[in-house]
Amino acid sequence: MMPIIALVGRPNVGKSTLFNQLTRSREALVANYAGLTRDRKYGKGTIEGRSFMVIDTGGISGEEEGIDTVMAGQSLQAIREADTVLFILDSREGVTAADHMIAKHLRTQHKKVYLVANKIDGMDPDVALAPFYELGLGEIFATTATHGRGVKSMMAEVLGEVPEDEEPAPAVEARGIKIALVGRPNVGKSTLVNRLLGEDRVVVYDEPGTTRDSVYINYERFDKPYTLIDTAGVRRRKNVSQSIEKFSIVKTLQAIDDANVVILVMDASEGVVDQDLHLMGTVLDAGRALVVALNKWDGLEDGHKQYVRSEIERRLRFVDFAEIHFISALHGTGVGHLYESIEKAYASATDKFSTNFLTRVLQDAVKDHQPPMINGRRIKLRYAHPGGHNPPIIVIHGNQTAAVPNHYVRYLEKTFRRVLDLQGTPVRIEFKSSENPFSGIKKKSDKQSPRRNRTSRPSKK
Repeated sequence: MMPIIALVGRPNVGKSTLFNQLTRSREALVANYAGLTRDRKYGKGTIEGRSFMVIDTGGISGEEEGIDTVMAGQSLQAIREADTVLFILDSREGVTAADHMIAKHLRTQHKKVYLVANKIDGMDPDVALAPFYELGLGEIFATTATHGRGVKSMMAEVLGEVPEDEEPAPAVEARGIKIALVGRPNVGKSTLVNRLLGEDRVVVYDEPGTTRDSVYINYERFDKPYTLIDTAGVRRRKNVSQSIEKFSIVKTLQAIDDANVVILVMDASEGVVDQDLHLMGTVLDAGRALVVALNKWDGLEDGHKQYVRSEIERRLRFVDFAEIHFISALHGTGVGHLYESIEKAYASATDKFSTNFLTRVLQDAVKDHQPPMINGRRIKLRYAHPGGHNPPIIVIHGNQTAAVPNHYVRYLEKTFRRVLDLQGTPVRIEFKSSENPFSGIKKKSDKQSPRRNRTSRPSKK
């Protein structure tokens, strides 16, 4: 079993920077901003043939109120899960009351603890480390996580008793269907994640913008693997002010691109708003399968429910292929049915079809409704073949394909979706024109290729 190492400490001491060094990634958001990491984030690292799991956590200050109390709970949970704890300290600030409080808690956990005096650059290590010995937790390592200084030697000591991998350890990566939950702030995404998992895995608090980073969570349901991706809420661009929120939005867009199926979570009490439509457009542009969840449905008056249904019918026609669910993440109403749509959407997005079958569908579609005439010549669509999946891509060959109008493209998309029984996924049609094999070859002049005068006759000798 790989050892599990938790990174704990006060806010803004460099935990996420060290996490990125250990995992050789940029998976954790890093900025000079206290309280950036709020959920537990897991990653795999390997140093000198020894593999380990590392957990990044939110900061603990001892003065938590509101959401900070929940964040601290996530950090304490990571300590319970870990075999080893790296207690990160700020060399420039020295020992604080919060450091003493964390040290006191760690003494009760019976875990192997190492002190890490971070941000050591430009300082005399002996002078910088001296104050931290009063914490009474043993050896102290001096590091500068931003540059990787001291990290390798520290990990050699931390992993000293860990045997080398007998064979390369598998990467900690997403398993099964990857499901990204996206939506505006405070629509209930993290509550839905916890409901789907059946545990308080991510921070849930009644405050917009609780989730700032994308959190990947592997789990199993009825012995089938899934990966849930909880993402930051995406607001309209004009409302995005803090640079850290801009980073969060980038991580959300990356999660959409990485997912197989996206659940767009909307607030039923607010109906369909423009930002929901913008997010749908982003999902469609990425070609991802889509499931729509109207959250906070319980408790709405019948009149408001009817209004929301009419708004959905009017404004979501462009995603008529997506299943729509009316749920309550808080109470669990309708949540289980999401899996049915997830499975259908994933199967449709990743299904494979033969060239012969796609060509027959195309020929039947053309027979029922021919393409239009362009400059006196009718567009000819000859055959189709698969061009990829997730989303399904159908490549159609023919003549004058660049002139196929949008309404005919939509007709073909709907035809293929209906015949192939594709649910929950967009379909992309790509066209390629057949080239004339004789194009570009100049006709030979009369001097190059003299032709006999048809009226002349060969002379008789």
